[in-house]
Amino acid sequence: MILTEKERTVIEDLQTQEKGLVEKYHRCGSEAKDPVLQDLFGELEKMQQKHYDTLGQVLTGAVPTCDCNCSAGADYAPRATYTGMSETADKKNDCFLATDCIGSEKLAATEYNTNVFNFQEPEVRKLLADIQIEEQNYAEMLYKYKTVNSMQ
Repeated sequence: MILTEKERTVIEDLQTQEKGLVEKYHRCGSEAKDPVLQDLFGELEKMQQKHYDTLGQVLTGAVPTCDCNCSAGADYAPRATYTGMSETADKKNDCFLATDCIGSEKLAATEYNTNVFNFQEPEVRKLLADIQIEEQNYAEMLYKYKTVNSMQ
């Protein structure tokens, strides 16, 4: 598969976005106080790295098969660390990190949704649509973390 210049630029831009998310989750993991949230950030960092690597394969002309991981958000069931009544500094810190990352996931999902139509190759469109769904799942996981910990 040979990408057009426009397609190449879009993939490079998406890859830059993914690299930023990898770094963000790495930093958030080190700043989070709750071990459950630290683990979630670590998992999301790995998944964003996978997206980055997948886009790198597309740049070389290969289109990896997608796994259409549609259930990660639905299946995620974190345990609560914070109680509803507590408003500690640690809880506020973790709430801020999770909320900020939900916003980043919304932006990432929007970018994939918008850019999927820039590609002629159906398999690339399918791959980008799959990544878009995964980004939505990651936002859902963060939302569930906030909900179980009574965070607003």
